[in-house]
Amino acid sequence: MPGPRFVVYSRENCPLCDDFIAELIRALGPLAEHIDIRDVDADPVARRRFGLKVPVLTVDGSLVCHGRLDAAAVARLLVRCPALPPCT
Repeated sequence: MPGPRFVVYSRENCPLCDDFIAELIRALGPLAEHIDIRDVDADPVARRRFGLKVPVLTVDGSLVCHGRLDAAAVARLLVRCPALPPCT
């Protein structure tokens, strides 16, 4: 059974996005290989939806957080998903 789908919407030359992604990689550990990073400006629908809110984390299409990584929300998500090890 596949785990959740982590999608980060970011944009080029965005230090906040870079920091967000680095924190998410640390929080997810081995699951970080499943992060899909997308350029919000390359997708008109995503750009309309998220605009200047980047970086944005969605999991299975649902908004988890934007701007700054909500590590507690990510940890709660990982604990709730029985297919994944608990977040440490």
